[in-house]
Amino acid sequence: MPQPSDDLTHLAGAVLQPGFHGTRAPDWVRRMLAEGLGGVALFARNVESPAQVAALTAELRAERPEVIVAIDEEAGDVTRFESRLGSSRPGNLALGAIDDPALTEAVARDLGRDLAHAGITLDYAPDVDVNSNPKNPIIGVRAFGADPALVARHSAAFVTGLQASGVAACAKHFPGHGDTAVDSHHAVPLIDRGRAELESVELVPFRAAVAAGVQSVMTGHLLVPAYDPDVPATLSPRILTGLLREELGYDGLIVTDGIEMQGVSRTYGLAGATVRALAAGADAICVGGDHADEATAIALRDAIVAAVRSGELPEARLRDAAGRVNRLAAWTAETQTRTGARAVADALSIGKVAASVIGLAAARRAVRVTGAGDMLPLAAPPHVVEFAPPRNIAIGAETPWGLGIPLHDLLPGTTSLRLSEDDLGGLAEPESRVLAGLGGRPLVLVVRDLHRHPWVADAVARTLAVCPGAIVVEMGLPERVTGAVHLATYGATRACGQAAAEIIAGTSVPAPAKQPVAA
Repeated sequence: MPQPSDDLTHLAGAVLQPGFHGTRAPDWVRRMLAEGLGGVALFARNVESPAQVAALTAELRAERPEVIVAIDEEAGDVTRFESRLGSSRPGNLALGAIDDPALTEAVARDLGRDLAHAGITLDYAPDVDVNSNPKNPIIGVRAFGADPALVARHSAAFVTGLQASGVAACAKHFPGHGDTAVDSHHAVPLIDRGRAELESVELVPFRAAVAAGVQSVMTGHLLVPAYDPDVPATLSPRILTGLLREELGYDGLIVTDGIEMQGVSRTYGLAGATVRALAAGADAICVGGDHADEATAIALRDAIVAAVRSGELPEARLRDAAGRVNRLAAWTAETQTRTGARAVADALSIGKVAASVIGLAAARRAVRVTGAGDMLPLAAPPHVVEFAPPRNIAIGAETPWGLGIPLHDLLPGTTSLRLSEDDLGGLAEPESRVLAGLGGRPLVLVVRDLHRHPWVADAVARTLAVCPGAIVVEMGLPERVTGAVHLATYGATRACGQAAAEIIAGTSVPAPAKQPVAA
């Protein structure tokens, strides 16, 4: 094959946003930036501290000043910037439960300032999906809620707040991942709704985000037969060009969800999915969650060049995509310069970032208590049992969660135990394992999405039959309220855990109880 021209190589590199390993910029990333690479995507593996991220992004800008530095920071259960401790802000579901758009905007602005000071220019957030299926295995607490109008107003508020700090927001996962029972990391979810339903539910928040001036939209690897029965949205001209560009009037950057996800790569391969996504109307390709290496990045760049040469990908489409990448880069540079964030990042003067004050205040407002009576606060240190279901890939295994640590800090002497399904599997009386070590202490049972995990529901029910005074803390979707005392935090972030611990320990006043959902 003839060597690609420098111009085509530059254009092909411009539309890629690969990931990499390490907390410093690898040589291959530096080299590709000099050859036209348009951006990179940071993951938890790239983050040790805000100061370290600032130093990393400065290295990237030294090679290409206009580089887009993206991160998947939802400021909720999905966190990369605070993955080592857990997010000091509540996630979308908690903000939706409070339903104060001004607060959502302020939390997003606070987040944007921290990201911009570290040199980050694009955040793959907010998640604007309407979580209409409570058994959704991948969205859940990442959504603002199940009501389209509520999700729309908070999506717009989040976009406004984040972008005021100079960080481009990214509404995801178009055209809507909320009504799914499948994780697109592993397979292709089917959105089996008619156009009228999609218009009245899924598309409502995306229209609001577009109206708010969102700088980017992320595609979902979703099969939506109402618009295209043949290929997932990421690869569909009917959805990306026809629906998003023409019907919704969106003219900003379209970026794919991780192109290595099985929702598209299983059928088309990395290179095939990349080329098809660009041809369909995507402008940037996110890759590197799993394939974070030079060989993958170069292979995708070369595949794009080859597709242009063969006519599979029109050169005009590639130039259009690269142009939108450049416009986004220019917008972030101008905005961060105007706000002063770029000067902070360039001077490496970010220092240590404290936990978000407004984030904790918001998490405190989100907690709902049902049936407390005179049982709270606790008069003695409790025994905490945390039921740990498998985590989805988006949340990741590295982010801590739970109540054991914050309760121990507030009530020294607190003990804790974390149990998985394997720990309880095969036990005729799982409650015996749960109650082991209780020793007369108050008992706190911590769950995440109790309604989605039968083994957790069974263990909790059996335990409450023996110990009816146990406190149940739901850190996922509060679809099933159980126990004499029930706390719903609407997320499992560090801030959510701290807020719940304060109520249990008596250092905070609980918000008014929300009408519980019937079991």
